[in-house]
Amino acid sequence: MTHRVAIVGAGPSGFYAVDGLLRARPDLHIDIIDRLPTPYGLVRAGVAPDHQGTKAIVRQFEKLLQQPDVRFAGNLEVGRDLSWDELTAAYDATVVATGRVLDRRLGIPGDDLPHVWGSWRFVAWLNGHPDFRAGPDLSAVRSVAVVGNGNVALDVARVLAKTPDEMAKSDIVAEAGAAIAAAPLADIHVLGRRGPEHASFTGNELAEMGRLARAAAVTDAAALQVEAPAGDPTPERLRKAKNLDILKGFAAVPPGGKPVTVHFRFHAVPVAIRPGEIELSTGVLPADLVVTCIGYDGAPLPAGDGVFAVGWARRGPSGTIPTNRADSHAVAQQVLAYLKDRDPKSGPDILPPAVDAAGWHRIDRHEVAAGAAQGRPRVKLTDWQALLDIAQGD
Repeated sequence: MTHRVAIVGAGPSGFYAVDGLLRARPDLHIDIIDRLPTPYGLVRAGVAPDHQGTKAIVRQFEKLLQQPDVRFAGNLEVGRDLSWDELTAAYDATVVATGRVLDRRLGIPGDDLPHVWGSWRFVAWLNGHPDFRAGPDLSAVRSVAVVGNGNVALDVARVLAKTPDEMAKSDIVAEAGAAIAAAPLADIHVLGRRGPEHASFTGNELAEMGRLARAAAVTDAAALQVEAPAGDPTPERLRKAKNLDILKGFAAVPPGGKPVTVHFRFHAVPVAIRPGEIELSTGVLPADLVVTCIGYDGAPLPAGDGVFAVGWARRGPSGTIPTNRADSHAVAQQVLAYLKDRDPKSGPDILPPAVDAAGWHRIDRHEVAAGAAQGRPRVKLTDWQALLDIAQGD
């Protein structure tokens, strides 16, 4: 007998944990469990649909699914289809890789109004997540406030600002793409609560905002008379210095040169949200849609002997997808040390019927074929029942 490990969550941190485990123990039997019938978590549902290079990481994960002792069990929710206690009793170790997918609230008056959307819900809509098929009404949206100074805020602003031609090679769902194309957008305000020297943007993503076909990125030069914090580690200081250089380029762009203007505003603390506007510490802006990009929370983690957390479930919503590799590999070493002197548990397979890797591959082939007909990477199935029907070969 060999040890059996359950990975709950088929996103990047879960797959990197599989990789770390198999590098040392290729004999392990690993079950990757996910509530969705599709694997890859944040890569499929949370990465902006126009950043296909970032999504290409799934090729590495796909190789892991092909390993003989790795099993995908999709459309299976722990807590609904089986309990955490049943899971931990049956497996020698359990790795929780469920991430954090609850949008944090601003905690100000009006943050629960219908035109206020969290970034997870918004980007999941763009990506065709079956739980988020209905998007915001953009038919009368002229001004958008994007609250946040990280790459997710840039993703939201960029996708809203791009033309249909710029999105043609993405896997944005058709309904979202059509809604954005038809919206009468004129202004997108990216709001930072601190100064530009503290922004979490990465240089390539920020620079991309200056190369959009119908949108001009602008900012106020007066806000840029600062330097990257001297006390930061060198890589961070260099990143922030590069951001400031890029923003100085934006400050030289005259407004009104393109149909859409992306305004980068700093020291702008949200105070209240009302229909059609957002009140900031610096004044009031028109805002027909507010998208908050201020981080995520998650459900409490199960505790117990032999239970380990990885990725955002362990350390919170920080870092990029590659950041998860080192984190998950380190946790994999902890799992291996835990298993080292323990006899494998014996017992029956407790998993209920699920969408297996073959079912996922049916979905994948269907979506890729539909995309090929339109010159896109894929056209996603967004309906739960349609996903299950294709997975089951119906």
